[in-house]
Amino acid sequence: MARSLFQTLYARLALGLFLLLVIVGGLFTALSLYSVREYSAAVNQALNRDLASHLVSDRNLVTGGKINHSELERLFDLYMSINPSIEIYLLDLKGRILSYSANPDKIKRKHVSLAPIHELLNNPSAYPIQGDDPRRHDRHKVFSVTQVPSAEAPTGYLYVVLRGEEYDFAESMVHSDRLLQMGGGALAISLFVGLLAGLLFFRLLTRRLSRLTARVEAFEAETKVTASTGIADGAGVPGDDVDYLTARFDQMAARIAGQLELLKDKDHQRRQLVAQVSHDLRTPLASIQGYLETLGIKQQELPPAERRRFLNIALAETLRLSKLVDELFELAALDASERQPFLEPFMPAELLHDVVQKHKPRAEQVGVLLSITGLQPAMVLADIAMTERVLDNLIGNAIDHSPQGAEVKLNVITHNSGVEICVEDAGEGITPQDIDHVFDPFYQALGASRNKHAGLGLAIARRMAELQQGRVCVENHAGSGAKFYFWLPLVDSASKESTSL
Repeated sequence: MARSLFQTLYARLALGLFLLLVIVGGLFTALSLYSVREYSAAVNQALNRDLASHLVSDRNLVTGGKINHSELERLFDLYMSINPSIEIYLLDLKGRILSYSANPDKIKRKHVSLAPIHELLNNPSAYPIQGDDPRRHDRHKVFSVTQVPSAEAPTGYLYVVLRGEEYDFAESMVHSDRLLQMGGGALAISLFVGLLAGLLFFRLLTRRLSRLTARVEAFEAETKVTASTGIADGAGVPGDDVDYLTARFDQMAARIAGQLELLKDKDHQRRQLVAQVSHDLRTPLASIQGYLETLGIKQQELPPAERRRFLNIALAETLRLSKLVDELFELAALDASERQPFLEPFMPAELLHDVVQKHKPRAEQVGVLLSITGLQPAMVLADIAMTERVLDNLIGNAIDHSPQGAEVKLNVITHNSGVEICVEDAGEGITPQDIDHVFDPFYQALGASRNKHAGLGLAIARRMAELQQGRVCVENHAGSGAKFYFWLPLVDSASKESTSL
């Protein structure tokens, strides 16, 4: 399944860039507005630094070394009309407000701090210096100040707030929309240009990663890796392309490690197989060679009956050797998937009855009774020839491992959406250390004779059962024989399982 656009590294980088630009743009706008206000305040205070002293000298506020209060009142009235952006206050030496030009209802303070006043008087070039705003307890404004009536004999201060309430109101009315428009326009243009440049750069940066991710997804879809390994598809991997490729790399590394272990195990099995095949081939060949050489050397000395016995033994060993070679080729073909089952519906109970009839003469010859119970009429979807081959092997093994006079029980029941055929012998059973290896090629229990077979029958039976979507398993009853179970799916369940695969 293809990954969505929002799961790609490019999309996540683009989203991150957009959020970063929005944050940076917002901070830049806020800092710009703050800087503009500070700069404007500094310029205003620098331009009007001597405004207070000019008012004192120009309006004759000091007469005879004393403050002319009537002239001060006229000054208040005049500037409230011609320049409402400033507010004029008369302070005493302790900062108490004595009179003012502002609306009395809006004055919140009774005195102002003298520290900013002394700082500006001592260092007139140090600005912006903000003093208390008599209209608000929590706000400060730039100001101009002078000592009255004179610096030599001061009795108070003429305190001029340069950006009064009227100025603030006018500024908010005139500049708020304009600043928002300018700031918003600059922010939008910056965001667009930055985002466009960032997207182009990120595209150039991540296109190789995107191509690699697409190739991995295409390989995954073509080879159906997820279906064969149980790995979730690409849409199930959280994160972006890097997370996806990391998960796929980990899965690939795990698969390679598993395949290496499997190769080691296969190599060990191959070496063991070569050794066992060599042993099993050498034994009948040596027997055939020995008897034929004896016949060649002592042909005239041996009586006819002895010669016939030697020839029969050599022929039996030849047949045994031929059977071993046939089983080796059969097992190799099954392992290489060269032989595939031809699935068709049939009733395993009828086939089991036919196979039992085929093995009865040999069973009677060794004194073993074959009995069938529970022949339930159920239809399976399987290969008739492979199923018969599996039954031949299980029944033949049961006859070989049952003592004379014993009974081999065969039962057919419907079990777990399939038909289960049980073959129970009456032998000594399988030891715990051998039961996990009975289906391994060439495996035989410790102390068992290899004269009758080479240990390939059960391995062939299991592979044939698995090719038909069935299974073969064993249940051990120590001292009272072993039970082999051969399960095949019913027609309906087999069809559903094939469809799902």
